[in-house]
Amino acid sequence: MKLRSHVLSIAVTGIVAGVLARGAHLASAQPAAPTVSTAAPGSTPQPANPGAPTSGGTQSVQGAPVVAPPDRPPAATGAGSANVTSADPAKNKSTVGTEPGGAQDGKAVPAKAAGKPWYEQLADRPVDQKGTFWMPRNVNANAKGSDMMFYTVFALSAFFFIAIAGAVLYFVIKYRHRPGHRAEPSAAHNDALEVTWTVIPTLICVFLFYYGWRTYVRVVTPPQKALEVQVLAWQWNWQFTHQNGVQDSDLHVPVNTPIRLVMTSKDVLHSFYLPVMRIKQDIIPRRYTYAWFIADRPGTYRLSCAEYCGTNHSLMGMRADGRRAVIVVHPSGEYEQYLADKAEADGGANVPPAELGKRLYEQKGCVQCHALDGSIKVGPSFLHDFGTSYKLPNGETQVVNEDYIRESILYPSAKARPGFPVGQMPSFEGQLKENQLLGLIAFIKSLK
Repeated sequence: MKLRSHVLSIAVTGIVAGVLARGAHLASAQPAAPTVSTAAPGSTPQPANPGAPTSGGTQSVQGAPVVAPPDRPPAATGAGSANVTSADPAKNKSTVGTEPGGAQDGKAVPAKAAGKPWYEQLADRPVDQKGTFWMPRNVNANAKGSDMMFYTVFALSAFFFIAIAGAVLYFVIKYRHRPGHRAEPSAAHNDALEVTWTVIPTLICVFLFYYGWRTYVRVVTPPQKALEVQVLAWQWNWQFTHQNGVQDSDLHVPVNTPIRLVMTSKDVLHSFYLPVMRIKQDIIPRRYTYAWFIADRPGTYRLSCAEYCGTNHSLMGMRADGRRAVIVVHPSGEYEQYLADKAEADGGANVPPAELGKRLYEQKGCVQCHALDGSIKVGPSFLHDFGTSYKLPNGETQVVNEDYIRESILYPSAKARPGFPVGQMPSFEGQLKENQLLGLIAFIKSLK
């Protein structure tokens, strides 16, 4: 009877510990509501709660720049100018990322005056690194159940490991061989024990299966009215295409909005990995795969390729300045302004051709294969390249001029240079406008 009571008490304690661990995680995992300051154009942004963290997590630490969309009439943007501010009102007067002397009376200078679009300044911020000992911060409202499942299984595993190992040690010490003690007879069949260690594990497994299956179905079933973003991966860059045709190498999404990603690859197997969204989905050539999430906290977060995809796999999405591709979650109303301003910038309005070409060099992933310092990567360096010549396999001399650069961008295998792999560079036919081609040519010419 003592042994039966001991086993039953261990089992009941295990179930209670699992339930308590689940409840404790629910209490601690509730995210703080993001604080977003929405100000009219020309007004001074102020935090709604100076004592609470603002949107973007670690983006509002000391020294983080104040980035505000440029002031625009509401009719031009269709949304108010939602500004990201620091938790400390004094820091909202920071002039980091603006023109010298441009910030006055705590107002952020429009990012166009800073020489870099405001949405790129958001992407340039340090990524949010907060989280628990086990995992990074969870900002996907649809993935809270996944974390709860992890902590529940972990708590059950830890409890039963300690309980079983403790029982084994106890029995080894209590029933060890000692002089003057006779060996006790081996235990025989016990119906109560058999029922106990069969029913309790079965109930635990049924609970884990039910909750895990329900969470899985919710994770893989996007809502009907999700905002769709096309994802194209290739060696070694990302391209995100939004519904108005805007393309970017960083993923920009609005907060508290279902986002559905439709993904494919130009060349080899890649894997789209957003740790804070608890998303890791393979991207397969000549096939579409899908993922979805609801970002519930504005900020800048890490984005990676989690599948080895070639020599520069670790540099996937890296820009010329060393920054990698990120996901930027915009406060309410700011995403629409990003689409409008990015469409204007991509159109090349009021942007010098060489500057437009430099942006495209980074956004289209040219930086992964073509260096600007004379070093050789997968393809030739652009430094001092314009005006040079080389021999084609048929003996003809090819000069690197405007026509050659255009042809190489649209049909890269037509006149491949000896010594470099043929077919490695993807074709950009149909992906670039005429002014964008001219911008790339002007940028390469500026490096001669």
